[in-house]
Amino acid sequence: MAKAIMIQGAGSNVGKSMVVAGIARALTNRGLTVRPFKPQNMSNNAAVTEDGGEIGRAQALQALAARVAPHTDMNPVLLKPETDTGAQVIVQGKRFATLRARDYAREKPDLLTPTLESFRRLCATADIVVVEGAGSPAEINLRKGDIANMGFAEAANVPVILLGDIDRGGVIAQLVGTQTILPGPDADRIKGFAINKFRGDVRLFDDGLQAIVDRTGWPSLGVLPWFADAWRLPAEDVMDIASSKGEGFRIAVPRLARIANFDDLDPLSAEPGVSVEIIEPGRPLPGDADMVLIPGSKSTIADLAHFRAQGWDIDLQAHVRRGGHVLGICGGYQMLGRDIADPDGIEGAPGTVPGLGLLDVTTVMKPQKRLALTSATYLPTGDPVEGYEIHLGETTGPDCARAWLQVDGRVEGAGSANGRVRGCYLHGLFGSDGFRAAYLSGLGASAETAYAEELDAVLDALAAHVETHLDLDLLLRLAQDPSY
Repeated sequence: MAKAIMIQGAGSNVGKSMVVAGIARALTNRGLTVRPFKPQNMSNNAAVTEDGGEIGRAQALQALAARVAPHTDMNPVLLKPETDTGAQVIVQGKRFATLRARDYAREKPDLLTPTLESFRRLCATADIVVVEGAGSPAEINLRKGDIANMGFAEAANVPVILLGDIDRGGVIAQLVGTQTILPGPDADRIKGFAINKFRGDVRLFDDGLQAIVDRTGWPSLGVLPWFADAWRLPAEDVMDIASSKGEGFRIAVPRLARIANFDDLDPLSAEPGVSVEIIEPGRPLPGDADMVLIPGSKSTIADLAHFRAQGWDIDLQAHVRRGGHVLGICGGYQMLGRDIADPDGIEGAPGTVPGLGLLDVTTVMKPQKRLALTSATYLPTGDPVEGYEIHLGETTGPDCARAWLQVDGRVEGAGSANGRVRGCYLHGLFGSDGFRAAYLSGLGASAETAYAEELDAVLDALAAHVETHLDLDLLLRLAQDPSY
């Protein structure tokens, strides 16, 4: 039976996902069979799995780090926010319900059973399962019915390593305060701690490290210096999206309120000849951009209203008049059409709203979500494209006659008569090196990156970083056989 260890954070965004990926690759490089697991995640940046479901993008990256295919069991509960107070709930890869936060709190205890089922199946296939918590166990107001942190650790009898973030300051208080505020049985589940994101000479923190050990009684697994290549790893949290400052071709990306599946940007950001600029709300789309890329959205109609509220619709029209290029992916594709019909009220009140009118297509929202790993061909050049589809709605219209992808005998996407405006439903397409080079070449730009190889090299560098600075032998000793 597999052993298990859980990495929980002393706060949100302390780097749990990256550290788990590094541990997974490091232990895999040692010859162990590793599986990542996150009981509950909240993200609109999802990945489609081979078994036909969706999980958080971080768990897909952790699977890549462990050199295994992503599976829905790696993230059995995924919350995809649709409003400030409600989210679509995905259970074992499939839509379960759309719930307001208070309603989810009532449903949450019942989701422990499928969560443990998924965990048990992973344990049957691995030497060790590395579990990632969500947020922080110090949020004791969320402890009742918890399945994300100590509630899961208790139910599965998994020991915990607490991770602190020194970059934001107050790391001693983060760690010692977490022990102080937790109920005794929860505090007892923490068997050690580690510190992430240190800048400078780690020896300068020796006294601070000892202060934590003295006050908590926990052993230290070490201090991780800042990992400089972290920006090369796909971001899961929308707050971690950052502009990249390449040279030459300039792509402007409006940050939608419910932006989703923004991993489309990662291969473009990795290109030294491409600059990807995230445009924050309140800023105009830059007049000198070569292309505007409208990304996916979890709530297309609401994000279309948000787009207009920023004046981006006017900026986009001016961009097109100047001869600029536009690409819409998934929700961004839907926005580019004449209108979006939602007769069943899937995204709000039933009705039809006008689109941006740059493509002669119409979208009709339908309740059945399409989830698929997809192989396609870029019709202008014949280059193969690998990606995934994850969307509601069907898009049809005259501009679909200028589709630019072929998928399993059908054409996909649409294009304007002058070829400057395009849209499609295929996410992840820029991860295909040949297609990315061909697409950018058609716009007068160049591509030179072998993206998958570079990402794998970054994961190996992260693993070496973790091996150097964390006591993985101690981590393996602290891991134990779980119970269900």
